[in-house]
Amino acid sequence: MEQIGLEWQPWQPEKLSVKQITSKLKRTLRDGFSNLYVTGEVSGLKQAASGHLYFNLKEEDTVLPCAMYRQNSRLLRAPLRDGMMVEARGSIDLYEPRGAYQFIVESAAPVGIGALQQAFEALKKKLAAEGLFEASRKRELPRFPRRIGIVTSPTGAVIQDMLNVFQRRSRGLEIQIYPSLVQGAGSAQQLCEGLEYFSASGWPDLVVIARGGGSLEDLWSFNEEAVARAIVASSVPVVSAVGHETDFTIADFVADLRAPTPSAAAEMIAPDVEALLERLAILDRGMQRSMQFLLTQCRERIFRQGIDKAQALLERRLNQASQRIDEADSRIVAGVKLRFWSLKMAWQKHTLELFALDRKMIFMDRRNRILAAQVAMRNRMTAILSQHSLRLESLDGQLRQLNPTRILDRGFALVRTEDGKLVRSPRDLRKGASMTIRVAKGEFEAVKK
Repeated sequence: MEQIGLEWQPWQPEKLSVKQITSKLKRTLRDGFSNLYVTGEVSGLKQAASGHLYFNLKEEDTVLPCAMYRQNSRLLRAPLRDGMMVEARGSIDLYEPRGAYQFIVESAAPVGIGALQQAFEALKKKLAAEGLFEASRKRELPRFPRRIGIVTSPTGAVIQDMLNVFQRRSRGLEIQIYPSLVQGAGSAQQLCEGLEYFSASGWPDLVVIARGGGSLEDLWSFNEEAVARAIVASSVPVVSAVGHETDFTIADFVADLRAPTPSAAAEMIAPDVEALLERLAILDRGMQRSMQFLLTQCRERIFRQGIDKAQALLERRLNQASQRIDEADSRIVAGVKLRFWSLKMAWQKHTLELFALDRKMIFMDRRNRILAAQVAMRNRMTAILSQHSLRLESLDGQLRQLNPTRILDRGFALVRTEDGKLVRSPRDLRKGASMTIRVAKGEFEAVKK
């Protein structure tokens, strides 16, 4: 019997380089996990500049990294968003530069609402039923706040962007920051503590809660019921400045004002001092022009009132003088009538005397005596008539002097100061002051010595 000899060799493990083992794993994953259908909740969705989509599919505490290349993402019937429950088809592959596996998604379709989205909608419905979203409950922000409290992370671009806006628009603002986590475990509690701190202190005119953009999961602290109720309970108005313009959180709905971004919040609540100063300057110039116009109108009205008052006074005095003239005229007419009546009676008396004298001188030379008597009577009547004629001429001269239209002809004058005021006393003019004197046929300037 022939014996066959066996040569024993010790076991030698396979020696592979990093690249070799990575290639083996990649082939194994690709061959063993192709054309798979996976259901999960979209989380952490990001779109790269190349157009590729990167996100995670979540199920409870398990996460599957996913990538969807641009040529496939263009074929999506509905755009992906955080919180969406989808059924994705694709294959497991290995990304060699990091040695990490990922699910390469070729197509995806929504199959329901994710757990976070369901919680968001449920809380939104609950708080809306309590009236916490009503516009009538919202408080008006102060137009010119002086002190602003900010609850946010003290590091990062958000707070720097806000401070830059505040510095540019209103350098006199006082800013106080309450440092808080804005994502992850404990962040909701710190946000509530910041809101309660500013509410209890009464220091700020308003409070801003802020953070940058992110996925539904990243922003979830601002969807917590405790944060929403802390905003409602705040003693001062609250501005929500969370995420980007397309991001909406429960904090946005209950806050007194929702800003699309943190920088926009700073623009909305901080007054632009330079613009205000320019506006005030325009208003000041307009007010000065209005005041100048009003003063001119008042000056003209006062001047007209002074002229009207002087004219009324002059007319009143002229009317009074005219009335006195009318009374004097009546008295003169009555006196003249009385004198003429007296003369008539005297003439009759003298006529009777002549008749009696003629009877007595019947035996005398009637012709000579009558002629002599007639001459004597004529002379006497002529003297009496001359005397009364002179009296009438004197009264006529008085009437002419009292005529209202000839007041100034009688030497009256109106004296006014440089600003048109009537002078009633020498004390109204200081030495060397100019005056205007109006007489019957014009006016002239004079200076007090």
